[in-house]
Amino acid sequence: MYTQFYNLKQNPFEITPDPAFLFASDKHKEALTALYYGVLGRKGFVVMTGEVGTGKTLLVRSLLQLIKSQNMACSYVFNSNLDPTDFLRLVAFDFGLPCAGKSKGELLVELNGYLLACHQKKITAVLVVDEAHHLSPEVLEEIRLLTNLETSKEKLLQILLAGQPELDAKLDSFGLRQLKQRIAVRCQLEPLSHEEAREYIHSRLRTASCNRSDAVNLFPRDTVAAIHRYTGGIPRLMNLVCENALLIGCASQAHRITPDVLDEIAANFRLTEVGPVPQDPSLRNRLWQSVKNLLEYQDPSDSTSQETTHFESRIDTYVHRGES
Repeated sequence: MYTQFYNLKQNPFEITPDPAFLFASDKHKEALTALYYGVLGRKGFVVMTGEVGTGKTLLVRSLLQLIKSQNMACSYVFNSNLDPTDFLRLVAFDFGLPCAGKSKGELLVELNGYLLACHQKKITAVLVVDEAHHLSPEVLEEIRLLTNLETSKEKLLQILLAGQPELDAKLDSFGLRQLKQRIAVRCQLEPLSHEEAREYIHSRLRTASCNRSDAVNLFPRDTVAAIHRYTGGIPRLMNLVCENALLIGCASQAHRITPDVLDEIAANFRLTEVGPVPQDPSLRNRLWQSVKNLLEYQDPSDSTSQETTHFESRIDTYVHRGES
């Protein structure tokens, strides 16, 4: 439809989390670095939280694509509304283990044997749980027990939980304090600032083969400002609004999206203006908790520091591909 009118090779604003469209804001890049370090550094337990639509699943898939060339075995659980036995059965199934008709104890024996075999072959085993805020306290306790699978030097299973802020609330509860103490890396995604929103829109257009000048002309600053007001910088909502803006623009043969189009779309989707992002850093910190930077190493001769530099270099290459 509009892709031909705007000379695009693909839809730039699909809401499906496609790693090819990853926009590396400072917050997202820091989170991806932390996730990469936590998994490849075998830190055991990593948690990422963020509001609905901020890009958690996209970062998870980008991480999996980034490390797919590594010697790894991965279980990816995206339906977390399970009881403890079904959860373990799904994890075992993803790792290719026989699980039909097995009890929870038998599943744990299978998993332990498999993880020990992976360790002996120098294969990193990773469990990724998306939508982890739906996990029951019983399943979270089961996950804590999985972190007990270890050698004297490192964890046998690297666990990544990604979910909405409700996950933070669960992990901060008194009953799960043992699990909370085992979290080695914890990061949080935030909505995009006004300037990041502009770069995000233009970046996705360029990925879809729109040149820079056409992208700037198609979504000028005043239009981007309206998009940010109505979406609060939430990437998924921005995709929804931009997608509909291009449909309307194509129908009216417009090569420039104007703010009045955004007013119409916002009314149709029941979006309300949230106002500009506060510029006062102290106020902004009270509204959105800063992403915690867990990668502070002082000694350049330390092997861990060198590994961290290597990880960050890999991610720099990954997130900047195709931007030239």
